[in-house]
Amino acid sequence: QVQLQESGPGLVKSSQTLSLTCTVSGDSITTTNSYWSWIRQPPGKAPEWIGASHYAGNYYYNPSLQSRTSISRDTSKNQFSLQLSAVTPEDTAVYYCRWRGVWGQGTQVTVLS
Repeated sequence: QVQLQESGPGLVKSSQTLSLTCTVSGDSITTTNSYWSWIRQPPGKAPEWIGASHYAGNYYYNPSLQSRTSISRDTSKNQFSLQLSAVTPEDTAVYYCRWRGVWGQGTQVTVLS
């Protein structure tokens, strides 16, 4: 059974870089033709797609976040990561990772002003 688990700091100060890691268990993330994705849901708002990385090395980002977003992978650890720079309180949200249709449980990130 594939499971995903997000990890990272729950509190980040404004202007800092948010770093989250998604650890996958139950299968290898090197499975062909798959995407590693990040999504977030701010309080009281709809989910927002942040970006995705394809196993072939392509990257896709939400245009509104592209300049601040980086997604990377560590296949040796079966993990993929998100970095969001220059955060503001508007980046406060529950952050989710997703792979092959499976979602992590989400992790709350609060940006302090």
